Amino acid sequence: MDAPLILREDRDSVRTLTLNRPNAFNALSMDMVQALFEAVSETAADESVRVVVLAADGRAFCAGHDLKEINAQKDRDFCHELFRRFGEVMVAMTRMPQPVIARVHGLTTAAGCQLVAQCDLAVAAQDTRFATSGVSVGLFCSAPGVAVVRNMPRKPALEMLLTGDFIDAEAALELGLLNRVVPTEELDDAVQELADKIIAKPARAIALGKQAFYRQSESTLQEAYAIAAEAMADTVMTEDTQAGIDAFVGKRPMPEWKGR
Repeated sequence: MDAPLILREDRDSVRTLTLNRPNAFNALSMDMVQALFEAVSETAADESVRVVVLAADGRAFCAGHDLKEINAQKDRDFCHELFRRFGEVMVAMTRMPQPVIARVHGLTTAAGCQLVAQCDLAVAAQDTRFATSGVSVGLFCSAPGVAVVRNMPRKPALEMLLTGDFIDAEAALELGLLNRVVPTEELDDAVQELADKIIAKPARAIALGKQAFYRQSESTLQEAYAIAAEAMADTVMTEDTQAGIDAFVGKRPMPEWKGR
């Protein structure tokens, strides 16, 4: 039997979803996009999962969409459906209550760069290289640009899209695409440290806060403050937050958080 395109591993309250087409540099075929969508959707509904890690097997994180499949199809409807479905994966990742951390290494290009940009947080090994390189084969990375420009300043983002040039991990960190850059041998520890910090906070507060963050970031200033006020009011009314505020006011240690 063929190996699963997305591997799943649960450890404590962290679920790792691993892209598993190493021989194809984890290129995103239609089947792989669908498998990732299903994995994200199932994980979003699992209250035992507090943090999601998106990782990849092999020498590359992700080389983008599968150009061999696209070339074999030569069909506009197929291509539109492929890009539309992957956009649904991106939206689903932002809507899931759990924060998603990209664990990045090696080559990361085109839609692979989009994946990293769309994750809530990203930690990369020092050897990682990024590019929105579709333009080099005549295919401008319009969809990856949606996520990239929401992470990076406009001019550096557009330079990547227009030239297809690579940037290294340190440049990606400086431009806002990454949260951390670490030696390869420290990558797992750095991801776990970040996950542990999130898990130590109340799950419901994290879920409501993530939802509000993305809603307000795409809104006008007035709408953003209205969204934020609703989210904070909802959070204040949760059992965990009331217990935390009560402990703070009473100068007692923080309680153990009970969950969503």
